[in-house]
Parts: sequence; C-alpha cells; structure tokens
Amino acid sequence: MTSPDLSTDSTSPQAPAGIARRLLIVGPPGAGKGTQAVRLAESLSIPAISTGDIFRANVSQETELGVLAKSYMDKGEYVPDSVTNDMVRSRLAEADAQDGFLLDGYPRTLDQVGALDGVLTELGTALDAVLLLEVETEAVVARLVARGEEQGRSDDTEETIRRRLDVYAEQTAPLIDVYDGRGLVRRVDGMASIDEVTAALQEALAAR
Repeated sequence: MTSPDLSTDSTSPQAPAGIARRLLIVGPPGAGKGTQAVRLAESLSIPAISTGDIFRANVSQETELGVLAKSYMDKGEYVPDSVTNDMVRSRLAEADAQDGFLLDGYPRTLDQVGALDGVLTELGTALDAVLLLEVETEAVVARLVARGEEQGRSDDTEETIRRRLDVYAEQTAPLIDVYDGRGLVRRVDGMASIDEVTAALQEALAAR
C-alpha cells in the first residue's frame, strides 16, 4: 500500500536526549493547537501529523486509502474510523516518524484511543506525553467570532462555535481522563501569548 510523502527535513538538529518525543496535543477549537504543533515539532525535529494533512495527502496522491476515503466523502458520508486508523498507522510507520511525532486531531474518540494504542504497540512504541492546552471558554468564543468576522468565515458564528466546543467537551474529556490515568497529561495555559505557550510546552516536556 502506497503511503503519501509527508516527510520532514531529517538534517534538522536533534532535541536534547531524554525529552519526550512521541506526543499528542489536545485542546478545544481556538486554543492554538495547530500553531503550537508546528512550532513544537520544528524545535524537536519531529513531524507534526494532523488528520487533515493525512487525508489531503492520501486523497491528492490517490493512495488506496485516499481513494477509499474519497468514495465516502463524495457521497457526503463520514469516513469510517477504520479508514482513519489505517491512514494514521501508515503515516506513523514512515521513516521520519521513527524518532518521534506530534499528533494533532487524532485520536478524537475513545475507540480511536484504543486503535492508536494498538498501532503504537505494533510499532513497539508508546506515547511519551499528552499536551493539553487549557483555555477559557468565553475568551475562545470571542476570539473565534472575531476571526470569523475578519476572515469572512461563515462557520465561525457564535452558535456554531459553541456547538463545536460542546462536541469537544463531549468527545475529548473522556480521552483526557484516560491519558490522565496513565500519568501522561501535561497541562499548559493556552491563554498566554504564543511565545509563552511554546515556552511552557517545552518546559513541560523537559520536566517530565
């Protein structure tokens, strides 16, 4: 099965020995996960892996999994977890992810947590840490509403934003509880400045 090319520059300087390198970043919409994932991945010389990127790469490169996923999307149906899980499995098996990775947007459900556990077991590895960006709900709503107005995004109305936050709370809170029980969760204040959040995330990993 052909995997899409999502490799990163393997010549980048390596992170200090002992720091957590197999990571998951979580947080509600508007918490800045995407920005922090890119920054953190660059500093650790590991790939930032988002489900959105994986889907786009597989579909555009017409891999077997991409063709299968597109067959569901073209019919307006949700792509089954089994297909998403296989895409993540394929991506994590690539060479650039062998020394570490930062997952963003997966897992989203308890079933996907179990699937990821299985994938990592197959690869002979495990998560080192789960980074949780904590934010104030009303501040996030205001931030996303303002962004929607600035960018003309029809999906960033207050009603849709609050619904997305509700879905996050319903689906993600149980995941956090599971990883908290394993002692993996590192909480960081996502309301600070971008640079301050990056520094806090790096400190949380170094202090594990």
